Amino acid sequence: MSGLPVGPAASHAFGAPARTLRTIVRGEGAALWDAAGRRFVDLGATHGVGNLGASHPEVVAAIRRQAGELLYLGTGFDVPVRREFLARLTALLPPSLDRVFLSNSGTEAVEAAIKFARAATGRPKVVAALRGFHGRTLGALSATARKEFRDGFEPLVPGFVHVPFNDPAALRAAVDESTALVLLEPVQGEGGVHPATRDFLEAARARTLETGSLLGFDEVQTGLGRTGRLFAFERWGIVPDLLTLAKSLAGGVPIGATVATEAVEARFRGSHHSTFGGAPLACAAGVAALEVTVRERLAERAERLGRAALDRLAHLPTERVREVRGVGLMIGIELRERAAPYLARLEERGFLAIPAGPAVIRLLPPLVIGEDDLAAGLEAVERVLGDG
Repeated sequence: MSGLPVGPAASHAFGAPARTLRTIVRGEGAALWDAAGRRFVDLGATHGVGNLGASHPEVVAAIRRQAGELLYLGTGFDVPVRREFLARLTALLPPSLDRVFLSNSGTEAVEAAIKFARAATGRPKVVAALRGFHGRTLGALSATARKEFRDGFEPLVPGFVHVPFNDPAALRAAVDESTALVLLEPVQGEGGVHPATRDFLEAARARTLETGSLLGFDEVQTGLGRTGRLFAFERWGIVPDLLTLAKSLAGGVPIGATVATEAVEARFRGSHHSTFGGAPLACAAGVAALEVTVRERLAERAERLGRAALDRLAHLPTERVREVRGVGLMIGIELRERAAPYLARLEERGFLAIPAGPAVIRLLPPLVIGEDDLAAGLEAVERVLGDG
């Protein structure tokens, strides 16, 4: 034993919630166990990071191998595992998206996309959507039009404009020759699980081409199979100029990726760097995570299970449920009241889901979740929303 204090007395986390948190000590697949040995099913506790579930054995094995060889090396040197990760990732993307900048998180990936767009176009303006969420650092937060996240940190970065999501006319009017980037989530996650319409994304693509602006898709939460496609933009067939990825990209190890076209890289002027971006450990985990995601056809599994889940949840009582929506295993249940009491009741029954705003229950189960566990989770949702 190290002699360091453990338990509640050692809880010094900045910004920790006032309520007592359940202590989770172990995970396997979609199952999580607390300190008392009780089993819970992850219906969103990993916030979209756990597409492969907790501690996937192939990711763990890759981390162990790499930790014994090389934990860290700066990007001024070539590392075979980084080269392999970049090759595997770009092989899954459209040919035009073949330049990748690696960082450590989704918000860093978005920051890089904003910088790349401004530097490549020489323009200041960024157009994003109301209700969207792109991160909490100052640039990514400036793209996030959510009062509860922005309060206390303003003034933010100038040059950001927000339009209603799924309003093609408003988007067309906002994008002009001063626009560097249109930044959109194909499915708004934190904002309530709202899928984009085809008309909206087509308007974004057409208007950016007309004005010489760049189109960026934030797929930090939607990427890697979550929506029933390997990347959500494949559902609409609209390819962006910039793409941000993170969360499940390395199976639970922190990583971020900003993917760009060769044309964006060629026009980029300036400097951008990440000390830990592309570290060997994260890249090794990423290689393993991509291998499992593709080999196990997890996007197709998410599509099948998600369709069945949406069909089942469509029968929830309308006096309490305003709408059920989503794609793949990314589902939002919008209530006519606050979601927190129902999330607490789900936890009492052994199922851990999360909110998406004050009135939405968000379901983001691992794509590897057993069908019995998913069915039990959906039954628990039905019961807590039906019992009142």
